[in-house]
Amino acid sequence: MSSPRTGGLAGAMIAGLCIAAGGAGAQVQPETADPQRGAALYAENCASCHGDTLEGQPDWRSPDENGVLPAPPHDQSGHTWHHGDGLLFTYTRLGGEKTLELMGVAGAKSGMPAFGDSLDEAAIWDILAYIKSHWPERERAVQQQRTAAEQARRN
Repeated sequence: MSSPRTGGLAGAMIAGLCIAAGGAGAQVQPETADPQRGAALYAENCASCHGDTLEGQPDWRSPDENGVLPAPPHDQSGHTWHHGDGLLFTYTRLGGEKTLELMGVAGAKSGMPAFGDSLDEAAIWDILAYIKSHWPERERAVQQQRTAAEQARRN
């Protein structure tokens, strides 16, 4: 079992790395993304870990006994909206460990599997559109700013 200090440091490390990783995917959600289709895809592919109502797993900020952080919530109480579209897309497509590896973080443990072999790009964007559709306007605006910052770093 980890201490609150360890969980806080791990969470801060992941958050910091993700914020710095705009170049990992630096894409923007297409206007054609369909949140209704995304709802069905989320239920089928994501809800078992992230919850039926985007609530995430308990104690999601504290690593488990294997050093893996539980699935975070995707509602406004989580940190998904803190990241730009490119990172969210890449993390979903490649999974947590591969994305972190691409960001220069070797040996990181992540419970997030890669969905690139089972979901096409449109399906991933639809799921992300569904998740975003649950955020209040403030969180959506912050997330759009993060996406713009990713794009600026990419260019």
